[in-house]
Amino acid sequence: MTLMQKIVLSFMSKGFCNWMPDSLYLKLRFPIRTGEKLNLKNPETFNEKLQWLKINDRKPIYSDMVDKYEVKNYVAEKLGEEYIIPTLGIWDKFEDIDFNALPDQFVLKCTHDSGGLAVCTNKAEFDVEKAKEKIERCFKRNYYWSSREWPYKNVKPRIIAEKYMEDENAAEGLTDYKFFCFGGKPKLLYVSQGLQDHATAAISFYDLEGNEMPFHRKDFRPIDGKMVLPEKFDEMVKIAEKLAKEVDNPFIRIDLYSICGKIYFSEITFFPCSGMMPIEPEEWNKTLGDWIELPKK
Repeated sequence: MTLMQKIVLSFMSKGFCNWMPDSLYLKLRFPIRTGEKLNLKNPETFNEKLQWLKINDRKPIYSDMVDKYEVKNYVAEKLGEEYIIPTLGIWDKFEDIDFNALPDQFVLKCTHDSGGLAVCTNKAEFDVEKAKEKIERCFKRNYYWSSREWPYKNVKPRIIAEKYMEDENAAEGLTDYKFFCFGGKPKLLYVSQGLQDHATAAISFYDLEGNEMPFHRKDFRPIDGKMVLPEKFDEMVKIAEKLAKEVDNPFIRIDLYSICGKIYFSEITFFPCSGMMPIEPEEWNKTLGDWIELPKK
C-alpha cells in the first residue's frame, strides 16, 4: 500500500466520506484494500459479491445477528441455551459496570462492533482504566461507516460481560471454527488460533473432512501441522447448517467453539474481512465467488 493510499484510508476512516453513497464509497475503498477494481454491475469474485450483498441484501434481522447481545437470544431460540456462553451483565455505559459483582475472570465486549473487547483473567490485576479507554474509544465509532457493513448501522452500543472460557486441552487458547455457508450449506471452514495477537495468530482453510484447502489468507500464517477435527465436529456442521438455512441468504459465516468437548456459539458474520479478504492464489477468490448465487434483480 502506498503512502497516498494510507492517507486516503485514514481520511475515510475519520468519517470525512460519510456523505458518500455506499456504492461510491466501496468503489473507492475496495481497490485500495485489494488492488482490484470493484465491479458491482457484474460481480464475479468472492470479495466482489460480498460488496454487492452489502448494498442489496438488507434484512432487518441482520442487525440482531451482529449485535453480540441480541444474537444470543436469537441463537438460543433456534438451538437451545446450552450452546450460549453465559452473559454476566449488560450496561449502556462503562461507569455502570459493578466490577465487585463480577467473578475473578470475565470478558467485556462491545455489542456493536468487531474487536471491542477486554479480557480479565485475574480481577486483582485487571487494568480497569485501560479497558475503559478501549471500550469508550469503540463507543465513539459506528462500525458501519468504515466498510459499509449495513447490519451494524443501527446496533445500539452497549457493553456485555461474558463468562471467561478456556479449553484445558488447547495450549493456544480458544480455537474458532468458522463455517463458510453458501445458500444455506456449509462447504468449508477456516480455523483460527490465537487471534488476540495478530503477530502470532494462525489461520488455515479446510474442507468438511478436515483436509487443508489449496488457498490461504496472505495476512496470516497457516496453522502448523495437520488439523485434528474436534470432538462432535459432525454436530458442529449440522448446527452451522441449521443457522445458515434459517437466514436463507447467498452467504453467511457461522462461528462456533469446541471447548472441553462442548459446542458453543461464537458469532455470525456476513462479510468476512469486510469482503476484502486477501486470498492466495487469486483464482480461489473467483472459485469461492462462483459458489455464491446472487438473486436476480
